[in-house]
Amino acid sequence: MRQILIAICSLFAFINLQGQTTSNPLLSEEVEAQKKWVDSVYSSLTLREKVGQLYMVQVMSNQDAVTKNKIVKLIQDHKIGGIIYSNGGPIKQAKLNNELQSMSKIPMLIGMDAEWGLNMRLDSTYAFPWNMTLGAIKDNDLIEKTGKHIGEHCKRLGVHFNFAPVVDINTNPENPIIGNRSFGESRDNVTEKALAFMAGMQGAGVLANAKHFPGHGDTDQDSHKTLPTISFDAKRIDSVELYPYKKLIRKGLSSAMVAHLNVPSLESKFGYPSSLSKNIVSNILKDSLGFQGLIFTDALTMKGAADFDLIGEIDVAAFKAGNDVMLMSEDVEVGILKIIRAYNDGEISETRLEHSVKKILQAKYKVGLHNYEPIELSNLKEDLNRIEDDILYEELIENAITVLKNESNLLPLKHLETKKIAYVQLGDDSGSAFLNELKKYTKVHHVKATKLDELMSKLKAYNTVVIGLHRSNENPWKSFKFTNKELVWLQEIARTHNVVLDVFVRPYTLIDLKTIKNIESIVVSYQNSEIAQRKSAQILFGALEVKGVLPVSSGDFFKVGDGIKINAIKRLGYSRPERVGMSSMKLEKVDSVAQYAVDAQMTPGIQLLIARKGKVIYNKNFGKHTYNGKTKVGYDNIYDVASLTKILATLPLLMELVEQGIVSLDSKLSEILPEYKGSNKEDITIKKMLSHYARLRPWEPFYYHTLDSITKKPSDSYYRKTKTEKFNIEVTKNLYLRSDYQDSIQRIIKDSELLDRLRYRYSDFPYYILKKFIESHYDKGLDNLVQEHFYQSLGANNTLYNPYYKISNKKIVPTEIDDYYRHQKVHGFVHDMGAAMQNGVGGHAGVFSNANDVAKIMQMFLQKGFYGGKRYLKPETIDKFNTCYFCEKDNRRGVGFDKPQLDEEGPTCGCVSMTSFGHSGFTGTYAWADPEEELVYIFLANRTYPKAGKNLLLRENIRTEIQRFIYEAIEN
Repeated sequence: MRQILIAICSLFAFINLQGQTTSNPLLSEEVEAQKKWVDSVYSSLTLREKVGQLYMVQVMSNQDAVTKNKIVKLIQDHKIGGIIYSNGGPIKQAKLNNELQSMSKIPMLIGMDAEWGLNMRLDSTYAFPWNMTLGAIKDNDLIEKTGKHIGEHCKRLGVHFNFAPVVDINTNPENPIIGNRSFGESRDNVTEKALAFMAGMQGAGVLANAKHFPGHGDTDQDSHKTLPTISFDAKRIDSVELYPYKKLIRKGLSSAMVAHLNVPSLESKFGYPSSLSKNIVSNILKDSLGFQGLIFTDALTMKGAADFDLIGEIDVAAFKAGNDVMLMSEDVEVGILKIIRAYNDGEISETRLEHSVKKILQAKYKVGLHNYEPIELSNLKEDLNRIEDDILYEELIENAITVLKNESNLLPLKHLETKKIAYVQLGDDSGSAFLNELKKYTKVHHVKATKLDELMSKLKAYNTVVIGLHRSNENPWKSFKFTNKELVWLQEIARTHNVVLDVFVRPYTLIDLKTIKNIESIVVSYQNSEIAQRKSAQILFGALEVKGVLPVSSGDFFKVGDGIKINAIKRLGYSRPERVGMSSMKLEKVDSVAQYAVDAQMTPGIQLLIARKGKVIYNKNFGKHTYNGKTKVGYDNIYDVASLTKILATLPLLMELVEQGIVSLDSKLSEILPEYKGSNKEDITIKKMLSHYARLRPWEPFYYHTLDSITKKPSDSYYRKTKTEKFNIEVTKNLYLRSDYQDSIQRIIKDSELLDRLRYRYSDFPYYILKKFIESHYDKGLDNLVQEHFYQSLGANNTLYNPYYKISNKKIVPTEIDDYYRHQKVHGFVHDMGAAMQNGVGGHAGVFSNANDVAKIMQMFLQKGFYGGKRYLKPETIDKFNTCYFCEKDNRRGVGFDKPQLDEEGPTCGCVSMTSFGHSGFTGTYAWADPEEELVYIFLANRTYPKAGKNLLLRENIRTEIQRFIYEAIEN
């Protein structure tokens, strides 16, 4: 057997090094100073202190006093060399670390198992995704960035060694220990990811530790409970398992951890752990691979080493094998004594002891412990919870999510007007973030049932089903498989519906699928974090490009490297300000102004949204529906947007007709509506009319003509409290206007006098006129037209006329307590009197919406008529309407769109570009888009509740002050 092992070592030496040598990764740039310090410290140590340096013990920052006292004793009496922290919070750890370091004669090396970042951040979430998730990412610069961020976290917390990266090549789906901790099954991908991770972390000044040597990837046994066996021959291990180690060592790997494994092809003693094997540790890792960094044992408390019944013997064996650091010994005091005894008995030489202790001291010098300073506690919380870390997490998830099947190009979900989408949740963890994000794009219903037949019955109303498998994201070892019941339900749903299966677990869960024939789309989102859920929903609707590839094979259908690239289709995404060159901190001023407006009772509540470069980066609600009520403003609550209706409904429909050649901007009223021939308005063009440069009167109080001259209440000549054939226009609840009065409105407008001179004068009349023309052309109501042509396919499902009939009043924000016309609370009915007298459907008012939907329409304008994979309008049409034709006449208006002021006073902050456009509404609403900054700003309010009265929002420039702060927050 001895001859066989000699042959194996020779093979490794020939294959791996071929005469090459590696440099010492523990040397600092100050080689002479480092050597002097190391020699000086070493010569000052007693034998017990030298042996103490070999030990790194586990400490929990939340441990009890008894355990803490034992640690203190090890530091003070036995001069241990280091600590590995686990469990607890960072503030406690930092304080405890400072206390323990102050007791140590030589500052201790501090280590952590922070493979995916600090698993004890203050929000109780992991800082970064699992390695399996990272393995799906093609861009290795992101992996290096991840290593750097984790290194910065560790360094800030006084941690010198991170026991990462895991370089095990995971080829066994049943591996209970590695799994999500591995970058995958491809040796090249694992190596590339590990190299990038190591470069980032060591570049931040924290030493890396590759584990678990010689390779823990192919076992289905738990090394914490037994001694797993790796059965491959030496040639296979050299070409696969050891491949990443060779590459990392040559690039300056600082340390390695030897696994707790039984590897018969490399160690002749049966059941002898690799961490105790001289052949594996010294002959292969040190000699054949030329590794000069620190070598750590895995935890010496692991089970399975049957030959070592006496406490401390395993420590001696581990040191003799060639390890430098004894990690988590069962009994440190006994282990130190046993190693000292072996030294005194001549089993361990001074040269051998000096070799390891000086390596440990070299590492201490390299991480700066020769000039040790306590951890600075101020701002520690902020430094460990940085915005840039959250941004990186987003980027990683976006780049990892993988589409494995996409039959008939179901993804991204388009043609929303034809989709009836249900969401079915499988698994035992929450999918609420996923569902809520799906709902931002279109109407999605959560369908639940306790029995399959009940579920299938409910799903008959839908043609598309998104099925999410959600299991705990608490740690990477949690259950990830489908239950048998879930597999049956999945296949039954897939038989009758278009299905998108999205699994928020490791991809191995797909192994259990017996067939994928009826499942149109399969998505692997890898983790069930809220960010992963939100980003996956955005990918399903095409707001993000699909880039990920499968890091492991999964069953008969999917192989490593599989992944369908899908381009984004220019729908709004959702992210953080810094992703689009804006400052979160500066946007806090927006919060302050909005809250001030609510607190000063300028409006009961506000919905506020900001989007830049195609991403919503701010969407917040303030206040309540009413000052005295209890209902807080919610994201899906809708507001009467008043005059925003002009650009959200009438204008896009008119743009279509211009594109079709039905009308032009130079079309005259007498040409589009014959009744205007011979009137004083027959030669007014659409361009002049919508530029508010046509001598039209601003408005007419049509309602006033229908009031009783004495009571000033609705006259019986015009109104009834119940609906009849003659009185069928419901202006508010239980109040019906005479049906022929709409003709009277049009006649009043046609016959009205023109203003005495031509100048800019804002008027609602053009939108009454255009409403009649558009409805006459299509022989269909404006409310139905705008739904069919725009809202349904845009996914603007919260945008509609007359919401009172269609949704709960609990989601509709009330507009006013009317004491001059309808004499009741206006809630769910349009506030504008003229629009109310048109059955709630005005060309100038009547639309209700929420900020998210208004942003979709404004983004479509901003993108020159393109949104969600559909061309709604041509770029030249948008430009034609977004032009100030009469600026030289001191008229800032575009065609329908409002434009920035030409002097100091006007509708904006004065800080927007001249290509920007938008509109405001009487109820307190505001929508503005700026092509040059790729910015959309939406402000919705009900400042008219309970009384319209004084417009304090306008008087104090609340909307434009917020706009100014938005522009100040732009940094690049």
